[in-house]
Formats: sequence, C-alpha cells, structure tokens
Amino acid sequence: MEHRREEENGLDGDSYNSDMEAEIISKKNQKEEKAGEEETSVERIFESKPVPSWREQLTVRAFFVSLVVGVLFSFIVMKLNLTTGIVPSLNISAGLLGFFFTTAWTKFLAKSGLLKQPFTRQENTVIQTCVVAISGIAFSGGFGSYLFGMSEVVAKESDDVESSHDYKNPAIGWIIGFLFIVSFLGLFSVLPLRKIMIIDFKLTYPSGTATAHLINSFHTPEGAKLAKKQVRLLGKFFSFSFLWSFFQWFFAAGDDCGFKVFPTFGLKAQENMFFFDFSATYIGVGMICPYIINISLLLGGILSWGIMWPLLQTKEGDWYSADLPPKSIKGLQGYKIFIAIAMILGDGLYNFCKVISQTLLGLYYHLCHKDAIPMVAVANGHSSPNSSPPSYNDKRRAEFFLKDQIPTKFALGGYIAIAAISTATLPHIFPQLKWYYIAVMYIVAPVMAFCNAYGCGLTDWSLASTYGKLAIFTIGAWAGGAHGGVIAGLAACGVMMNIVSTASDLMQDFKTGYLTLASPRSMFVSQVIGTAMGCVIAPCVFWLFYKAFDDLGQDGSEYPAPFALVYRNMAILGVDGISSLPKNCFLLCCIFFAAAVIVNLVRDVVGKRRARFIPIPMAMAIPLYLGPYFAIDMCIGSLILFIWERMNKAKADAFGPAVASGLICGDGIWVLPSSILAIAGVKQPICMRFLSRATNVKVDQFLGS
Repeated sequence: MEHRREEENGLDGDSYNSDMEAEIISKKNQKEEKAGEEETSVERIFESKPVPSWREQLTVRAFFVSLVVGVLFSFIVMKLNLTTGIVPSLNISAGLLGFFFTTAWTKFLAKSGLLKQPFTRQENTVIQTCVVAISGIAFSGGFGSYLFGMSEVVAKESDDVESSHDYKNPAIGWIIGFLFIVSFLGLFSVLPLRKIMIIDFKLTYPSGTATAHLINSFHTPEGAKLAKKQVRLLGKFFSFSFLWSFFQWFFAAGDDCGFKVFPTFGLKAQENMFFFDFSATYIGVGMICPYIINISLLLGGILSWGIMWPLLQTKEGDWYSADLPPKSIKGLQGYKIFIAIAMILGDGLYNFCKVISQTLLGLYYHLCHKDAIPMVAVANGHSSPNSSPPSYNDKRRAEFFLKDQIPTKFALGGYIAIAAISTATLPHIFPQLKWYYIAVMYIVAPVMAFCNAYGCGLTDWSLASTYGKLAIFTIGAWAGGAHGGVIAGLAACGVMMNIVSTASDLMQDFKTGYLTLASPRSMFVSQVIGTAMGCVIAPCVFWLFYKAFDDLGQDGSEYPAPFALVYRNMAILGVDGISSLPKNCFLLCCIFFAAAVIVNLVRDVVGKRRARFIPIPMAMAIPLYLGPYFAIDMCIGSLILFIWERMNKAKADAFGPAVASGLICGDGIWVLPSSILAIAGVKQPICMRFLSRATNVKVDQFLGS
C-alpha cells in the first residue's frame, strides 16, 4: 500500500518501504536494461496503445475496485496498528489484487459484449493511488498511536495521576470530522512543486518508481502471465491463513487461552514473552521485512526481556516502590516505556538530521546543476553524463506529465481555504488545541511537507512520525499541563503527521503516474477521492474493533495498541519534563538515546555492505515494551524465505511477496467475522490452557474434592 512510506522503515507505527520490494521489481525489469547503456525504451513497447484522457482514466470500476481492496487493507493495517504497530509495505499485493479484480471485471464484460473501455496501465495506476490513499488514512489517522492515546483506556494504562483527567474518548463522529479537516492539507501544500520535484530535479522516489515498473510489467504479455500465477498463489495462502485463524478461534475462550499463548520454549520463557504464537500475519510480515529488521527485533527482545527487565526487577524497593501497581509508570513499566521512547527518539532524531542535511545538500546541488541527475543515483553509481540528451522515455513521459496542468492558484486557494476552516473548527473538537497553535503549525507546515517530500524522493524515507513527535513536544510544552497539554500535543501530532505524510504520498504517486503516463490530474483526483473514502472507512473499521473488543488498548490483551501508550507518555514527558520519570530512568534513557545515535552513525560509516549485520535501533526499541513473541514469528518468516531462496532464488523473488501477502490478508480479514461474532455475543467454546505439572496437580485435587 502503503507505499508504506513510513518512517522508521515502517516500524514506528508508521509502515515502510521494503528494500526487498524494490529489489524484486528491479529484477523483473532487468530484461529491459543493458549494463552501462541507456535502458530499453519501455514507452516504445506501449507506443501503439492510445493514452486515455485524464477523465477516461477515472472510471467507476477503478474506484469500485479501489473501495473493495481499500477496505481489505484498512482491516489489515488496523490490526497491525493495534497489535505491534509494525506495518510492512503492501504495494505488491495492492497492485496484484487491483490488477486481478479489474482484469476479471473486464473479461466478464468482454464475454458479455458490454466492455466499452479496455483496462489500461493508467487506470491501474489510478487504482493503486486510490488504494494507497484509503489504507494510508488507517495509519496516519493515529488509531494505534496519537488518536487512541487520547482515550481514557490508555490514560489509565499510563497511570499518570496528574494527566489522568486529560483524555478524550473515541467517537466515530468527531474522528471522521477530524480526519476530513486535516487529511487534505498535505495534498495542496506541495501540489505546485510537482514539475520541480519530478522533472527538473528528477528525484528518484524509489517506491513510486518500483510501483510504476510493477504496473508496466502487468500490462505486457509476460508480466500478465506472471501476475496470474502470483494471484493464484496469493489466493491459496489467503484461504489457508483465513481457515487457520478460524480454527484457532475455537480454542481462545479467555485471555490466556489458545494457540497464541503456546509455551513453545517453556512456561518460564513464556512469562518473559518468549513464545511462538502461531500468527500467520507476522510470519508473512517477516517474509516481507528485510532480515536485519527481524533480527533487530529479536535482539531487542532478548536484551530487554531476557536481561534488562529481570535485572531491574531486582531493584524493586530501591529504585521504585514495591507497592506500586504493575502498570504504574513510576515502576518497572516506566522503565520499559521511557527507555523504548528514548531509543525511538534517538533513532528518529539522527535520521531526521541525516535526511534534512541530505535534502539541503541535494537541493543546493540541483539548484546549482539543474540538469544533474538525482543524488541517490549518483551515490549508487548509476550516473550518466549531464550532457546526455533526453531519452525517448523521458520525452514521452514529460510530454504527458505536462499536458494536464493543475493551476497554482487552485493549490494555493485550496490550502488557504482548508487551513482557515481547520483553524476555526479544530478547537471545537479539541478545546485544548487553541486556534493560534493551529495557525502557527499551518504556517510552518508547507516547509515541513516540502522537506519530507523532497527527502523521501532522495532516500525513500518518510519522516512523518518524527515531525509528529516534534509537534507533541512543542505544542504540549507550549500548552502546559494545567491547560490540557497532553491532548493538545497529541492532536497537534495528528495535524502535522497528516500534512507531511500525505504530501510525500502524493509526490510518490506523481512519480508513479509520470512513469506510466497517467495524468497528474487523474492522480490528484484519485488521491482526493481515496483520502475521502479513507476518512470514512478507517474510523468505521476502528469503531468495529473498539466495540467488538472490550479490552482494546489494555496490556496483555489481543490488541494492546502499544504505540498509543508510547505516544501518550511522550506527551506527558513533553508537558511534565523528567519529573515524570522513576529513579535513574533519565540516566538510562540518556544512555540508550546516545546508543541509538551511535549505532546509526556506525551503520552509515561502515557502508551498506557491513551495515547489513548491524542492528537497527528503531526495531530494537519496539519489543522493549511489547515483548519478543512477535519477533519470533517474524524470524520464522525470514527463515522460510531464506531456505526458499537457497533452494530456488528466482521463484522466491517472484512468489515470496505473494505468499507473504496471502498470509497477511487471510489472517487480517478474519478480524471482520470475529468482530461480528464478538458484537453478536457469540463466545468461543473451548479454552486451551497450559499449566505446569505442580499447578495441574493442584487443579486436579481441587476438582476432585
């Protein structure tokens, strides 16, 4: 989907652009390239096919297919947000499903003699853009982070007395209203810069480029055959995953029942969250994520739950009171949360400075050398002389990209109008968020949106959540604890995240459209319609979770929403300062913050080849609070892919993402029937539990008495 442009490689609740995805797609297109020479002209292959007008690219069937696939992906993204916050790139599965459904539709109409318009790669691009926009709202809407972090449930989990009254419970009405108010600004903020970014600066936008190559390949005879095989395999594993989830449901009649608490490595290991929970979703996620991500997650879990937390438990009564409730942030829970936050902030700040510096250097480079190729291409050694004439591909793509202009006045007028409406209405939704806080954010937002979109074009790294965290600390501190600083900071996070996230998303889509000859107007309209759909679909999907699962957001539940608690505690930290931390926690936070920065620096210094073996601090931080159980699932997914690559690398590259997507989609869509069963009051019939021998003897004696 989500060209999941999430920062954090999609790890901070924010989803990511998998390096594997770009690698797979580049391999598919190696036949189109000659080493050291100009690439074979893709556009000559499609030269005989007429390019539909921008209105003809926007078909009813395209938006119907987008709606169906978007709803499916919204369930998947929502489940991932509310379990671990790790959302992988689902671009390949979105492209496959969009192509499959539309091809099936057109074939049926063709046999019936009712087909009026053939399925083109431009229409395929419109579908991809719309699906990304729909499912993107499920992430940027903050349902697993800042928005749910405002709730009373998460406030109680935080156990911070001073801010316990500062909450706002979810309601579908204000959530939809909030998303409609803040989700469109980012689209208008960078709209006038599309020619500069795509044609003048020739920014790479690796995920947008990879998606375009994927779509182009689908509409060649060889690509269509491969796509059919991939969809067939995706369907098989979708069915397996769905039925496996259905089977597991029967044995989970309680919180500690079922396969999800199977003591794989023993009961003591299970107490410290080391077990395999038979999750098809995270096996699939592990197959998509790079190996180093999965290893980093497991390493973080081992260091924290295997070493650090047991050591800190020995400090009970010294560093923190033994009388505190288990969830109190003044006790062990506080160390888990704030050390994780320190690592996330250290990693985020380092990459923020890195991408901003690359952005400024790249901008200076492009302004001084207008005909220069992008920095990423130079860095990767794929440079060509600046004097080389434009290829046939470039000429044809530029011609169609510049054909349908979007007036600058429209973009500026749209931004000013929506900003004015938002400034006037947001304080009615969040009284703590004063109108002048919002006005200041909207003044600086276009600069932030440009930096994020430009940096994403250079590095494929979106820093949306980092900008959101900056808003948490600045607006939260500005408001202060006495004036609802926690809610103000979290709401400000939502405003800023939505702006910068949608800005980079739109520019990625423009790059995809440029490479498939899709009109910028059709791309923009598709993004707007997809965003509007997402503003309704995502809250409805979240509301289904919220009503179906009474323990949503609680530690130890099926859907603990870990990043909601993390974001809320960031807001508390921004308002209260280090006084909210337990003894010696600030010192430990400083150590881990510095460690995150140093590890990232070492990764960059040693080069890509050696950096593959150095863990990623952002990934290591996630299991500090959650536990390593899901990392074990993901490592099993990596192991499956590794063995498959050893046996047949070509097939693993071609079909691995399809298998992974099937596992994720099948388990993800099971949420819908399970939610309906929960709302209807249908309970699981069996509780499968695991007891030690001594406990089992006591249970038998009790039952026999």
